[in-house]
Amino acid sequence: MAIITLMRRLALASFFSVLTLIAQTRVFIISDAEGVAGVCHQHQTEPSGTDMPDLLHGEVNAAVQGFFDGGADEVIVLDGHGVGHNLSALKIHPRARLILGPLPFNLSFDRKYTALAFVGQHAMANVQQAIMAHSFSSLGIQNMKVNGKPVGEIDIWTGVAGEYGTPVIFLSGDQAAADEVRAIAPHVTTAVVKTALGRNTCDSMSAAAARQLIQAKAKEAMSKISVARPYVVKGPVTLEVEYTTRNSLTSDAARWNNTKVIDDRTIQFFGATLLEAWTRYRSLR
Repeated sequence: MAIITLMRRLALASFFSVLTLIAQTRVFIISDAEGVAGVCHQHQTEPSGTDMPDLLHGEVNAAVQGFFDGGADEVIVLDGHGVGHNLSALKIHPRARLILGPLPFNLSFDRKYTALAFVGQHAMANVQQAIMAHSFSSLGIQNMKVNGKPVGEIDIWTGVAGEYGTPVIFLSGDQAAADEVRAIAPHVTTAVVKTALGRNTCDSMSAAAARQLIQAKAKEAMSKISVARPYVVKGPVTLEVEYTTRNSLTSDAARWNNTKVIDDRTIQFFGATLLEAWTRYRSLR
């Protein structure tokens, strides 16, 4: 009888351990540089010879602390600017996890994060009153559309996250980026740290003020996590990419599967879902 009782207790302990693991709140941060306070010109986005990495660390760490203040169990940070040489384990928040280097096309959303957040985010290409607005590549891509709608990093990553049931809850960046995310996820909490006076001219908060705002807003975002809903793009999906003149399509582009060449610089990628169309584009680029 004692053995049976012990086995039941062990089984219950294992069951509740699993429940605890499932219930953990894990926030995934995608960081960028163009939306950081004090960064207003392209030359400031380089990881060496500028103060961008220090400014970025400050904002990322403020967001991490805010999420922990709001009850997060784990915060994972992706160094998402350029090739990911901007953040350092020496300077990142001591409780954060840091992802460096290339990831699969789904950005690891299959790890089932509770929520998505953006720090230092910019608006998509062709947006007025936006600091260094672009869609993934300021030199390589002129415009990007999903089912006819202009998109950038915000729509793509929020949509991919949504396919895994992960909602976006927070964004820090310029006013244009904040407006962009709220258009697809009205529940999102935003921290606007600067506004555009031109493509490379901004009215920015100080680093200290931006960090205070970001920490407070990240904590606030956690209080709304229960009402956040994933953003899912209804399929089938057509992803249209218009490259810049220097990146005209190659002569064999017309033979790529599940694609359609529109003109010298524009091609469409088709998929049942956003992730499928995105994977096809990333696999062929």
